[in-house]
Amino acid sequence: MSTRQKLLLVILALVVNTVIASDAEFIVTEKKIKQAMQSKLRTEKDTKRDANRLPVETLKFFGFRENMKVIELLPGGGWYTKLLAPTLADNGEFFVAMGTGRVSKNLTGKDGMDFLSIINDNANIRKEKGARFYSVDQFDLVEKDVDMIFTFRNYHNFGFEGRQIMNQAVFKALKSGGIYAVVDHTRRHMQGLDKENGRRIDPVLAIKEIQDAGFILVDYSTLHARPADALKYEVGHKDVTGQTDRFTIKFRKP
Repeated sequence: MSTRQKLLLVILALVVNTVIASDAEFIVTEKKIKQAMQSKLRTEKDTKRDANRLPVETLKFFGFRENMKVIELLPGGGWYTKLLAPTLADNGEFFVAMGTGRVSKNLTGKDGMDFLSIINDNANIRKEKGARFYSVDQFDLVEKDVDMIFTFRNYHNFGFEGRQIMNQAVFKALKSGGIYAVVDHTRRHMQGLDKENGRRIDPVLAIKEIQDAGFILVDYSTLHARPADALKYEVGHKDVTGQTDRFTIKFRKP
C-alpha cells in the first residue's frame, strides 16, 4: 500500500469516527425532541407538518444540542418553539425574540413552556405605508455568548436594510464559534421581484448578505429541497403550499 493510500485511509477513518461521535452526542437530544413532538400542546395542524419540516433531521444538521443557549428569531405561531423549549428545559437556555406576540399570548405559562423566555427586543418591526417588506430599527438581542440562533422561513420578510440589522444583531449575540441557522423559501437566483415571489429569497443573496455581516458559511443541506417546486408560484399557492423548495444553510461566527 502506498503512502498516499495509507493517508487516505487515515483521513477516511477520522471522518467516519467524527460522524459516529456526532451521532452519539445527538442521542439524548433526539430523544428529547421526539418527546416534545408528542406534547399535547401541539395541534393536529402542527403534527401534520412534521413529515415536511423534518425537525429531528433539521436540528441534527445544524448541530443543535439539548445543553445549548439558543435564541429563536421571529417564532410566529411557535411551531419550533414548542419543540425547542422543552428540549432545552433541563440543561440549556432558550429565548425567543422579534415578533413574539403570538407566542407570548398563546404559549406563555402553558405546560412545557415554563422555560420559555421572551426577549423584549424593542425592534419596532413594522411595515411602512406602501412597503412590501417589513422594516426594523437597530436593536440588541441582549443575551451574549449564545450557542445557536435560528430563523425559520422568516429571512424573506425584511427588506435589505432590515436583513442587515438582523444579521448584525445575531452576530453580536453569538459566541465565537456560535451557529446562525437559516431556513427559507427559495427564489430563483437573480430573479427580479414579482407578485408571486415576495415570500421567497435568493439563497445566493442570503449567503452573501450573511457573509458580509462577518459569518463563515459552514454547510448547506438538501433536506428541504423540493425539485417539483418550479419556483414560480407564491408559497401559499395550492400547487406548492407546504411543499416549497427551501434552502437550509449553516453559518458560524469566527
